[in-house]
Amino acid sequence: MVEHRSGSPDAESAEAEAPGAAGSTAEAGAAVSDPDARVAGADQVAVSDPDARVAGADPDARWLALLMHAAFFLLLGASLTRFLMRHPGEARTPWIIALSITLAVLYLLGPVLGSRPTPRRLTWLGVLVVVWMVLVVLAPSFAWCAVPLFYTGLRILPPRAALALVALLTVFVVAAQLRLADGFDPNLVLAPPAVAAVATAVFVHMQRQAVRQRELAARQGELIDDLLRTRRELAATERREGTLAERQRLSMEIHDTLAQGLSSQQMLLQAADRTWSADPDAARRHVRTATGIAERNLAEARRFVHDLAPADLAEGGGLEAALHALAARESAQAEGALTVHCHVEGTPHAPLPDRVQSALLRIAQGALANVREHSGATAAGLTLTHLDDRVVLDIGDNGRGFTAEPEGVRGARTVRGHGLPAMRARVRQLGGTLTIESAPGEGTVLSAEVPLTTTEDPT
Repeated sequence: MVEHRSGSPDAESAEAEAPGAAGSTAEAGAAVSDPDARVAGADQVAVSDPDARVAGADPDARWLALLMHAAFFLLLGASLTRFLMRHPGEARTPWIIALSITLAVLYLLGPVLGSRPTPRRLTWLGVLVVVWMVLVVLAPSFAWCAVPLFYTGLRILPPRAALALVALLTVFVVAAQLRLADGFDPNLVLAPPAVAAVATAVFVHMQRQAVRQRELAARQGELIDDLLRTRRELAATERREGTLAERQRLSMEIHDTLAQGLSSQQMLLQAADRTWSADPDAARRHVRTATGIAERNLAEARRFVHDLAPADLAEGGGLEAALHALAARESAQAEGALTVHCHVEGTPHAPLPDRVQSALLRIAQGALANVREHSGATAAGLTLTHLDDRVVLDIGDNGRGFTAEPEGVRGARTVRGHGLPAMRARVRQLGGTLTIESAPGEGTVLSAEVPLTTTEDPT
């Protein structure tokens, strides 16, 4: 017996499409919200069933999945209710009720079987579609449940198989609508395929957008990992450079203070030992001078440990007073063998930075130590010149001189050559330059020039 409908065919057609649209929206949203989708092959995109991840999923995906299932059962219940109201007591009614219950139970089993297109899952989909087709043949009103089935097939099957299933379901929907109509209506023939095509296109597009978003998120994750790795490598490099710079600073400090003082003490004690029997008074003077040097070295060592300024600068008076004190001390320690004079030209417009004062004092100490130990000079001079944009320290002597080598070149016979490289490093850190003018028999002039506008290390 064929079911007949009363009323306008347009009214029932619109009635069938509206619930389907709601179901399609829920399906599409749930499919896109599910992050377990992945690409299978060049043209296959399979999106995980939202039911498989209801527990622990984000709230939006869970509510969209519930809305999709609610739409299916609402359409199924409405179709069954309409049939029972229009055709009470017919012989096929028990079959319709039984098939409706079977279709509902089968639909509920879907999430239990998982989300991947396994043979068991495909068998379930085939049985679900067959039961629905039988229901549509017996009662065309059940064609309203087609739209949720569209998305179930699109979610599980490969693209070509899913499109074939959508086409088959659309044919059944058209046939069912024509059976319900009083006569031929072109709208009933064209509207269901159009709706199915639009819904399928939207679903596929949203699937691909979801895949692109996941790929983009994966690439962003890789970029973030690369950035973090680069930052770790940069931090390690900066730590290594800082360690090397600190080692260089320590070596220069030790060379210009403790090493020079110990060298002077050794020379004085050796001189005292040689003159102890012949001239006890001179030997005692050497010992007292060595004791004074040891006291100053002890003060330097303590300040050096606490990373303080040189002892001469810490006593107050600035760089000029420290240079005068250094010149007087070197002259006294030489006991007439070397006379050191200090001269200051110009007036600074502002106090020199601590780093500049410390570096120039260390350069003066190192240069005078070289004069005392290697030049054989009888006179040396310290000249500090204040200019508008720079300060210049000149250290000259009347010693034997030497053949000056270009920066970075060290003679093959050089054993103790740390002094000049340390001076160059200090000046370079302040953005300045160090020049040496010397020739055999003509003495030596060392000049350190430091700009006052840029005192940071240019590197």
